[in-house]
Amino acid sequence: MNIPLLYIEDDQEIGSFVCQHLKDQGYDVRWQKSGEGAVEAAAGCKLVILDVMLPGLDGFTVGQRLKKSAPDTPILMLSARTSIDDKLQGLQFADDYLTKPFHPDELTARVEVLLRRSGSRSAEPLVVKHLLVHEEQNRVENRDTGEEITLTGKQFHIFSYMLRHMGQILTKEQIYEAVWGEAFIEGDKTLMVHIRYLREKIERNPAAPEVIETVRGIGYRVRQ
Repeated sequence: MNIPLLYIEDDQEIGSFVCQHLKDQGYDVRWQKSGEGAVEAAAGCKLVILDVMLPGLDGFTVGQRLKKSAPDTPILMLSARTSIDDKLQGLQFADDYLTKPFHPDELTARVEVLLRRSGSRSAEPLVVKHLLVHEEQNRVENRDTGEEITLTGKQFHIFSYMLRHMGQILTKEQIYEAVWGEAFIEGDKTLMVHIRYLREKIERNPAAPEVIETVRGIGYRVRQ
C-alpha cells in the first residue's frame, strides 16, 4: 500500500507506538514532533494525523494552515480534550476528531474511512493467484469461479495485513500483534487455527497452499 501519511505528535511514547502501528499496517508514516514546517512536510501526503497539544503552534492553528494550503487532504485530529467546544473547534477544519486514549485499531479504521472518502484507496482489485481482493470493500473473489469468498473480520484482517507486506516473511509474533493488538504468547495456537480456516476458504487446495506459504521455523508469506 505505502500510502504516505504525515503524523504530528510531540509525545515520544505515544508517537512511537502509533507510528509503529501504522507502519505495521503498511503506511508510509512521516512523523514530526511540532507543527513547524507542517505545510511543507504535508506535501505529497494523502492524510494528516494531528495532535492538538503541541509545543509552539497548537494543533488548531497548524490544522487551519494545512487545510488552507491543501483543502483536499483529510485531517484527523487527536486530543485528550473531550469537551464539546474543543471538538467543535477542531471539526471546523478537520475531517475527524479522535479523543485519547484510543485503541490503535480504531485509529486505523478511521484513517481508512478518510482515505476512502478522499479517493486515496485504490478501487482496483489486487490480483493474487486465483483471487481478486477488493480491499476497499473488504471483499475477496475467486477468479476461477466468479464466486465471492466470505471471510470473517479476523480472517480478512490477517489476510489484508499479509497482503500489505507482500513477499515479506512475517513471523507469527508480527501477525498476531498487528491483528490482535496484544503480545504473542509462545505456544498459542490461535493464529495457526485462523490461518488453517483461512486457507480452507482461499486456497485451491488447502493441503498444498499456494497463496499463504509457510516458512518453516519463521512464519508465513504471501507471494503474488
